[in-house]
Amino acid sequence: MNGHVPRISRWLRTRPARAGRTRVLAVEGRSGSGKSTLATAVAAELAAPVVRMDDLYPGWDGLLGGVDALVGWVLRPLSLDRPARWRRYDWAEGAYAEWHEVPGTGILVLDGTGSGALAAAPYLSGLLWLEAADEVRKARALERDGDLYAPHWNSWAAQEERFHTRDDVRARADLTITTT
Repeated sequence: MNGHVPRISRWLRTRPARAGRTRVLAVEGRSGSGKSTLATAVAAELAAPVVRMDDLYPGWDGLLGGVDALVGWVLRPLSLDRPARWRRYDWAEGAYAEWHEVPGTGILVLDGTGSGALAAAPYLSGLLWLEAADEVRKARALERDGDLYAPHWNSWAAQEERFHTRDDVRARADLTITTT
């Protein structure tokens, strides 16, 4: 997958900034498709910060709440050339915790389901979709998060499916990468 990083980085640099002076790349796909790995690698290549949707969801039923937080705390302020910041959701406490500033580097990488939402679309310079077989995704996700995620896999998968269908994320992607 990292073989795609230089190409994605070059491509993003050619895209217009749509969140004020910031080019925003959304790395989307279903759980376990490799979003975080690719987002981290692209951000490192571009010396850009990453905002992870996992830090914005207000709990296991909070995919859409995470989208609202992304747009309200990060994307809208950037579009107005204002400082952007976000609050980390503390999964153990079940509440939002400390605030984090988004460094103004001119490029921002978004990692996670919801980053390619229709509500975010006006601010995105690029939307990447990662595709992987269901059995590969589940094995990766459960290997990564184990017992913490296992009881929530089915309900989260259903939430993802509803969201991706509603916002037609895959069809709106600028680039699609299949991971194995």
